[in-house]
Amino acid sequence: MENAHIVAHLQSESKGCDYLVLWLDCDREGENICFEVISITEKNLRGNVNRSNIYRAKFSAITQSDIQRAMNNLIRPNEDEALAVEARQELDLKVGVAFSRYQTKYFQGKYGNLDASVVSYGPCQTPTLGFTVRRHEEIINFRPEKYWRLTPTLMKESINFQIDWDRGRVFDEPVAALLHKAISSERNARVVDVKTSRETRSRPGAINTVELLKIASAKLGMSPHSCMQSAESLYTQGYISYPRTESTDYHHSFDLAGTLKMFTNHPFYGDYVRKLQAEGLARPKKGIDCGDHPPITPMRSATEGELGGDRGRLYDFIARHFIATLSPDCKFIRTKASFRIGDETFSVLGRVEESRGFTEITPWAAVRDERLPELKKGEMMEIQNLALREGKTQPPDYLTESELIGLMEKNGIGTDASIPVHINNICTRNYAEIKSGRTVVPTKLGIILVRGYHRIDSQLVLPLVRSHVEKEVTNIATGAAQIGFVVPHLLAVFKAKFDFFQKKIELMDEMMEASFSPLSATGKPLTRCGVCSRYMKYISSRPQRLHCSYCDNTYSLPQFGTIKEYKGYTCPVDGFGLVKFHGTGVDTKSYPLCPNCFNNPPFAQVKKAMGCNQCLHPTCEHSLLSNRVCHCQMPECKGWLVIDPVSAPKWKMDCNVCNCLVKFPANTHSVAANPNEHCEECESNLLKLEFNKKDTPLPDGKTSYQGCVLCDEFINALVEESFSKTFGGRGGRGGRGRGRRGRGGRGGR
Repeated sequence: MENAHIVAHLQSESKGCDYLVLWLDCDREGENICFEVISITEKNLRGNVNRSNIYRAKFSAITQSDIQRAMNNLIRPNEDEALAVEARQELDLKVGVAFSRYQTKYFQGKYGNLDASVVSYGPCQTPTLGFTVRRHEEIINFRPEKYWRLTPTLMKESINFQIDWDRGRVFDEPVAALLHKAISSERNARVVDVKTSRETRSRPGAINTVELLKIASAKLGMSPHSCMQSAESLYTQGYISYPRTESTDYHHSFDLAGTLKMFTNHPFYGDYVRKLQAEGLARPKKGIDCGDHPPITPMRSATEGELGGDRGRLYDFIARHFIATLSPDCKFIRTKASFRIGDETFSVLGRVEESRGFTEITPWAAVRDERLPELKKGEMMEIQNLALREGKTQPPDYLTESELIGLMEKNGIGTDASIPVHINNICTRNYAEIKSGRTVVPTKLGIILVRGYHRIDSQLVLPLVRSHVEKEVTNIATGAAQIGFVVPHLLAVFKAKFDFFQKKIELMDEMMEASFSPLSATGKPLTRCGVCSRYMKYISSRPQRLHCSYCDNTYSLPQFGTIKEYKGYTCPVDGFGLVKFHGTGVDTKSYPLCPNCFNNPPFAQVKKAMGCNQCLHPTCEHSLLSNRVCHCQMPECKGWLVIDPVSAPKWKMDCNVCNCLVKFPANTHSVAANPNEHCEECESNLLKLEFNKKDTPLPDGKTSYQGCVLCDEFINALVEESFSKTFGGRGGRGGRGRGRRGRGGRGGR
């Protein structure tokens, strides 16, 4: 539904109402939407004085009990929280647009292989990228060192086990060799101490959004973006509580036993839950109550198979984790044995599980048994092998998504709702890539951007400035600061940084120049320039475009498809060679275009990004006036169905505005519009169809037919309507079925 429809719908529904109760998401963004709804509807409410009959429902799950509780405890909407969202949106938009537009125009006009549709800056996005580049720098600057360690292997009761040198590692080879030689003649190791203790692994605490994102990436292999999409879907269908929460502590009134009870007969958790209920529930570990929502909790019983895919796996984890928070701790016996060989000391650790506790329901957290043979103090053990092993120190790994999320949370970059968006942005914009193990590896472009920011103004990429912004926004939300002071002040700070950045952009450009090719050296010749008649080069990397090195002009092209030369055709307006655009995939739009007209429409009533299917030239065979058939039949669309001259031999018509397309059968030889003859019923231009002689659907071997695509039943039976995926459309569907009287058609010859 379009925004305008939503507004009209709310205005219509609010007329004559006495009260307005707002049931939006219970976070700051939801509070902001509350006030958007209020601004649209409050003038229609009866008896509304100073918003006295406007209320806010606070709820954490879409269940009967939560909804009833919220309705019985209505509050007033919080304008401070709504203003905090307004402040962040205004700051992020103005700062991000200013830097991104300047960078994009500056660098895309100079380099052809950036492979990025936009060179963007974001107050949260860029520090996020900065964390990944900082780890990359640590890796490439790492210098490995050789080390040596003694690794004795002992045996008892047919069990071989290795013991660890208490010195750990020695980085001086002669010293290591000397120590090895000093004990190499020893045949036995003496047990000098054995200590046994009972230890516990604590049950997990309740989970909030950030922890869920980290665990979903590390344990389930799900991206933060996919995790939140699945969590929101589970929430809206009532399977879990609200997934955006900072709290890790349950309120004392939360019905933990009642929530657990729904799993009593669960096919996978039921046996464990019944045992847990019989033995008694543990109270969840003390966490942090941020006053927003309870921790993420299952609200309906389901199985992974019922939900399927990522939703099923995520629900299974949330349910098992909740049950684990009410379970006893895991208990195990830990043994530490110390040994002496000559003058050197060694030790080994062993663990044996005593009580599984919560790990019975969360097997991924189980304690791994590391059994040792029975050892006694003073006992002599035979040495099977005593080796001096050489190794090298290793660099740190690239940050995993889970580690990156942790750094963002620690440094105040983004919110629990926006963290997945920022990570997704740096990947989709080609600044970083997700590699094996869900590590986040910066690309060449991402590395240069961060290094360039550091050369000009490190505060643009370090988290300190953004952390300060978030604190100020929080002050607005709590009423401790006014939006009218905070926003102008912070905009002035970034305005000064932007001015300085413009003056010093050459520092970043030097790094770009060393890593990327200039436009003149990129791409391959495709079509002629209408100004100099020389061939322009087609640059296929994002954003795809044409560049004339002689005129030093660059022409934008449609994205998300392929561009090919349209041989033999030139634009009658400016003499530029035409090109063909084909969307990627099946059932996608295609059309010819003039590169210059696409960027500089020659007609005042036509917007930028004009293809030939929108051109108003009166005589060009590719223009809208030559190929339009009828108005698009999609609701609210104001476009035209236009014959696609580059679709042959698989002829089709496309809407020049929306994603609707009409396909003709394979036996169609040619399709043309007749702008001089119109349907008597709907005034559409008639279609002229030519069919293949060997496969014509017309009687008596006729091959020509003329009729209206909307009114002629014969043509209606031939064509098929679908929706172009190029423009984000839906899947195809069957024939149009709009045939009415069969008027407007004429038999073939």
